Amino acid sequence: MKPEPPLGFWRGRGKSFACAWRGIVSLLHTQMNARIHLLATVAVIVAGFVLRIPRGEWVPLAFAIGIVWIAEAANTALELLADRISREHDEMIGRAKDVAAGAVLLAAITAAIIGALVLGPHVWALVRARF
Repeated sequence: MKPEPPLGFWRGRGKSFACAWRGIVSLLHTQMNARIHLLATVAVIVAGFVLRIPRGEWVPLAFAIGIVWIAEAANTALELLADRISREHDEMIGRAKDVAAGAVLLAAITAAIIGALVLGPHVWALVRARF
């Protein structure tokens, strides 16, 4: 692979962003779990607006959403690289993929807990006000 010619600072950043965007699109097109995360992300954002949560409560929600997306993207990247290295069964590659998938699960559980802690009291107040 030959080295790329040097680009100006802004052109180089633009190219980096284009590659990153292509990766996000690929993640959404190829990974069912990423589409589930997208649905959950939209649901949490809509719930936050409907419940009119204060600005400070958006911080943990945004962090939780971001952590899940980062974990999912890293897991997908690791799986793609592992599959490129070998499609045959390899115990160590399998363990690495399992650990990466576990990281996504841990991130999702953590995000669900944060979501419940932030949104739960608002939902409870809304339910109590109606009955």
